[in-house]
Order: sequence, then C-alpha cells, then structure tokens
Amino acid sequence: MLKVGITGGIGSGKTTACKLFSKLFDIPIYYADSRAKHLMNFDPVVKQQIKEILGTEAYHNNGRLNRKQVSSIVFKNPNLLKALNSVVHPAVQEDGLKWFKQLPKKYPYAIKEAALLYESKSYITLDKIIVVHVDNETRIQRVIKRDRSKREAVLARIKNQMDQNKKIKMADFLLENDSLKNLKIQIQKLHIELLALSK
Repeated sequence: MLKVGITGGIGSGKTTACKLFSKLFDIPIYYADSRAKHLMNFDPVVKQQIKEILGTEAYHNNGRLNRKQVSSIVFKNPNLLKALNSVVHPAVQEDGLKWFKQLPKKYPYAIKEAALLYESKSYITLDKIIVVHVDNETRIQRVIKRDRSKREAVLARIKNQMDQNKKIKMADFLLENDSLKNLKIQIQKLHIELLALSK
C-alpha cells in the first residue's frame, strides 16, 4: 500500500482535499492534528512527558489537556514549544505508522493529513507527498471566516509556518485549491496516478 502525505499552509484546504479523496474514492485518511489531540488527552506516556515539561497545570482535574493554558505558555516561549513538539511529533508519527499497518490490504493507497508534515520530519516515512496550495490572501480570508480570527492573528500563524514555496519544491504533487470544482478535477486525475503508482 502506498503511503501518501498531504500538507499545505493554514487555510490552503488540506482537509477539503482529504474529504474529497474519502468521498469520491473511499480512501482512508489519518488526520494528524486530531490524533495529536487524542494522544495528548489519553496517552499516559505522552501526558506524563507533557507534565514534566509544562507542569501539572497543563491538565485540568478531569485529566484533559488545558489547551488555553498550554497555548499561552508555549507560544511565548520557543524553547518550550520545541520541547512539546519533541514529545508530540514522534508519538503522532508512531501512531500514524501503526494506523497504516492495520489498514486492510484492499486499499491501493492511504493518506496522512498533517500541517507539519515537513517540520516534524514525518514526510520521511511516506512514499509520496501532495501539497495543497492557494494564494495568501485567499488563505487569510478563509481562516478569518472559519476561525473568526483577526487578520493579524492569521498573519502571525502563517509567519510561524514553513514557507509555501519551500513546501511546493519538496512535493511530488501539487493541488491548486482556487475553487472546489477545480480541486475535484485535479483529485480525480491524481487518483488515477496514485493507483498506477500503487501497482
């Protein structure tokens, strides 16, 4: 089975692309961000390591991650963010590999969706990488609408991410997400290519 990664900057439409792969061709998708949240909430080893880095107040009394508290600490302190990532990224990578392994053999390929596919080095474990791209202004408007964020906050998040052009250079495939119709056409073509590669 071909292990495919899909990434792109915030607001590029990675999730939309994944939903189309799933809906049109029944391709299984691993969503790294939601799995990271799950592991941070329920994996005892990950939780213990996070407490060692950020203190017990990183968790509520019910054992759930105190996201507000964690965000307020790590985004002001690059070293703590790095330490947190050094716990979460390897855990998600291992979890993702297990997920690929347990999938039924009937699937020609499966997709791992991750915002930090390159930054976390998890692209190394995958066979092919797709980057979803759209111009910056479209991304900004999408995120403002989706998250009800302020423009400055979106720009700060974009600035914190790896440059789009760098991602494109490292990609095997590029999906231009300027419209849903156009994205759908590209995914239909790409599906045929991935089927051929998986044989």
